[in-house]
Amino acid sequence: MAEASIPIIQINRVFKQFRLQEQTIHALSDASLAIAKGEFVCLIGASGCGKSTLLRIMAGFEQPSAGHALMWDKSIEGPDPSRGMVFQDYALFPWLSVRDNIGFGPSSRGLGRGEVKDTVDKFIELVGLQKFATAYPHQLSGGMKQRVAIARVLANDAELVLMDEPFGALDAMTRERLQDELLDIWQRTKLTVVFVTHSIEEAIFLADRVVVMTPGPGRIESDNQLDLPRPRDVASPEFNAIRRVLGAKLHSHHAKKAA
Repeated sequence: MAEASIPIIQINRVFKQFRLQEQTIHALSDASLAIAKGEFVCLIGASGCGKSTLLRIMAGFEQPSAGHALMWDKSIEGPDPSRGMVFQDYALFPWLSVRDNIGFGPSSRGLGRGEVKDTVDKFIELVGLQKFATAYPHQLSGGMKQRVAIARVLANDAELVLMDEPFGALDAMTRERLQDELLDIWQRTKLTVVFVTHSIEEAIFLADRVVVMTPGPGRIESDNQLDLPRPRDVASPEFNAIRRVLGAKLHSHHAKKAA
């Protein structure tokens, strides 16, 4: 059992460089961040600011060029079921049904058939897809596919869910409904969520903390704790006051980069 005082994720002075043809791309520069168990943290910033790169380092898909990425004070060396990733394009197996997509991780971990069934039943119910358990991804709407993707991560016993603009391709009404559903799942499961978005409004609606990143090479510009009570009203004066503050921080970086 990890001590309560140890963050679930620590990013300590992380730099990340890529070689692209003959150029060196500096994606992250001296980025540091600590996330406590159970927090919902949103990362916002301009395109190319390193948000997704930072998420992939947390997932173990990328290694830092310098600095350290830790989970429970241990170096993140590669992907692990305890850190689940949800992508904008769903990344479901098209040849598997909803039930089999969700059960893929538990089956791969060697759970018995009965235990896999109980796990799948639990998470199909959690995301409200009982009537679509035997359907295939091509038979589902975008919102349903994203619910399957979330359930698949949770069924794999993830402690940390990393979400890379998961609702970016959805229509506004579906997006709002899934935001509400994600918050309900988060509050019921006590998961830790790190969520990348371009939308300031989405970040304020969802997060305990909103981390603003500078344009590339990405640095942590500010870490903003939100004290808004839940459920949050996007039309309230308090909500819009925070939106103006965060918008000013983002736009000041755009202006500096353009100058």
